[in-house]
Amino acid sequence: MLQVGRQESSGYVLECEGLAKSFGDRRAVEGVGFRIAPGEIYGLLGPNGAGKTTTMKMICGLLRPDRGSITIAGRQAIGNIDVRGLVGYVPQDVALYPDLSARENLQFIGRLYRLDRRTLAERVAEALALTELTERAGDRLDAYSGGMRRRLNIAAGLLNHPRLLILDEPTVGVDPQSRHAILERVQAFGRDGLAVVYTTHYMEEAERVCDRVGIIDHGRLIAEGTRRELVAELGEHDSIELEASGNLDRLAEVCRSVPGVSTAAAADHSVQIVTEDGRSILPAVLEAADRSGCAVTSVDVTEPDLEAVFLHLTGTALRE
Repeated sequence: MLQVGRQESSGYVLECEGLAKSFGDRRAVEGVGFRIAPGEIYGLLGPNGAGKTTTMKMICGLLRPDRGSITIAGRQAIGNIDVRGLVGYVPQDVALYPDLSARENLQFIGRLYRLDRRTLAERVAEALALTELTERAGDRLDAYSGGMRRRLNIAAGLLNHPRLLILDEPTVGVDPQSRHAILERVQAFGRDGLAVVYTTHYMEEAERVCDRVGIIDHGRLIAEGTRRELVAELGEHDSIELEASGNLDRLAEVCRSVPGVSTAAAADHSVQIVTEDGRSILPAVLEAADRSGCAVTSVDVTEPDLEAVFLHLTGTALRE
């Protein structure tokens, strides 16, 4: 299990406020701020050029903000070199040496952290185990598949036992099996108490792994919350379609009596239900259907997703 240390007195591993950064006349980031708690996976989403990478580099200490504040593990981070050791940064490009083995790559990076011999050996073994690469530790990187290289890239970001892990599109260019393995590992980091910033161009990944997301566009954080909260801000609702046989008007009537159902109407061979939370009220809906005497043959629950929120807020698809 990854050791992440004690919880901060404020309750947050990362607190940033009012971050701004310009490059000449181009304003890349303006007024970005958010907080991340221990064990929370925070998705930072935005179109290309929205300011995500600039924001992450400021958090890592690779760029100095023009304005704003950054606190990591309760310590002021801007200009504080010691705080950089609390952050693990996994860039989109694999930042490893192809002619070295996996173990040799990690040993080299661990020495940059000035780990003593015993600690280095323990951390390398731990990182390889966490990313399921122990059996291939002696193989050169250029013999690895794309997915294995991505996992080793993540392993390198864990050597310093970070309090905050920043993952910049960690599944780009990998096969579905490798993507699944990486996402499972990211979810495990959250369960182990590690705070994670996760960026991706795959909306389904954000849906799967992120506890909350922030949507950034033109350098500003324009929305933040859980999927459910963001969907609610748009006034979107879940829908349930019950295919059934029997008196569908009666079925619709009893469904309307279920708390949480906004509307229920009979259609050809089905009843269409609108509700704020389809999955939570589904058992009560099915129980009501049973009382109506109708035989339900099929159930389909449709939930508005982050893609709809993203398109509404930015006017573009995530991959554009």
